[in-house]
Amino acid sequence: MIRVRFVERDGGVREVVAEAGDSLLRVAQLADQPLEGTCEGQMACSTCHVILASADFDAVPPASAVEEDMLDLASGATRTSRLACQIVLTAAMDRITVAIPPESRNMQRG
Repeated sequence: MIRVRFVERDGGVREVVAEAGDSLLRVAQLADQPLEGTCEGQMACSTCHVILASADFDAVPPASAVEEDMLDLASGATRTSRLACQIVLTAAMDRITVAIPPESRNMQRG
């Protein structure tokens, strides 16, 4: 089991349990985080933009050039920004901390 910590917009932290091989997008959506994922993981949008804690950034494989291009379209992107659909959880990512950018909007959830 892999623990994923989501930093809530109010500053609180919610920890959920995931399986190795799950995408971070799927885990976030199941945890009721405000990530739309409009393209369903096809890397055709940036609606699953997340910001990884600096300490966890190197535990995740580097972004591809295509992902970097999509992140250029993301509002509020930072040095540790990633697309949640491109992060497949592994045991090395246990206790990864993820924040949803305040600029994000989930139009599917209202």
